[in-house]
Amino acid sequence: MSASHRVIIAVFPGVDLLDVTGPAEVFAIANRELPGRAPYEVLLAGPDGGQVRTAAGVRLVTDLRFEEVGDRVDTLVVPGSLDADGVPVIDPELVAWIAGTARHARRVASVCVGAHLLAAAGLLAGRTATTHWATAGLLAADHPDVTVDPDPIFVRSGNVWTGAGISACMDLALALVAEDHGERLALAVARQLVMYLKRQGGQSQFSVPLWQAPAERRDIDELRAWITANPAADLSAAALAERMCLSERHFTRVFRAETGATPAAYVEAARVEAARRLLEGTDDPLDQVAAACGLRSVETLHRAFRRRLGTTPAAYRRRFRTAA
Repeated sequence: MSASHRVIIAVFPGVDLLDVTGPAEVFAIANRELPGRAPYEVLLAGPDGGQVRTAAGVRLVTDLRFEEVGDRVDTLVVPGSLDADGVPVIDPELVAWIAGTARHARRVASVCVGAHLLAAAGLLAGRTATTHWATAGLLAADHPDVTVDPDPIFVRSGNVWTGAGISACMDLALALVAEDHGERLALAVARQLVMYLKRQGGQSQFSVPLWQAPAERRDIDELRAWITANPAADLSAAALAERMCLSERHFTRVFRAETGATPAAYVEAARVEAARRLLEGTDDPLDQVAAACGLRSVETLHRAFRRRLGTTPAAYRRRFRTAA
């Protein structure tokens, strides 16, 4: 039986291996979960046909040359690649092929730094997009017509989807399956993959400790670690300044210079991170979660979640609660 969704995954020298195999595996398991229907036909397309050496050193064999793809494309998946300096690789011929092929596709999805290729092809102009957090600033600087959000796991803008760093390709592919065949199939695929959880696009791709680079001042790093370990403590700017033996004004200036955030914004992010862990791992009532994280009330917890994650604590728990 012919597939209803022809998925073309672009491969090229130096492509990130998981960017390719992750989505392919999700679609393959979706086919197994719907026996007799084969909803996806996944094909690898490369510039010259034959073998393509990935960044991992593993060689992939393409099914088609770029010129053979034509207009039979349901979903175009564009992985990414980084050069030796950690800069996304932008090949003009590849960009031109993406731009031309995307015109025939029902939808286009980029994985990780593949968003830079979509942007270079003009597919993200006027849209909101995400990419790996480490290159989000570069994407925004190179393409000011793109609204870059470095936080979400993936972003959908019309028929264009962009995914975050590397392993988020699985979440993105599951979202595509859910769009095509419903949440039940997507969850069944996630179970077969033994994924920790099926994350929605609005979930942050990193935690507070991960995205904050080490500060130049060791005492600021130590304070940040203390904040993370003590979310329910008095974390007002005045209390933190006293702990640092600095005036409140000077402390606020130093903290922002070292972290890029005000003390209040950093503390709220750390408390939301602590609340997320409790919502994922416990059945504690929301008032207890709020108290344990220093957010004091359910109303404050709700406001912080809306502001930081675009959802409510209850909705977050329903989606991300792990097995008791």
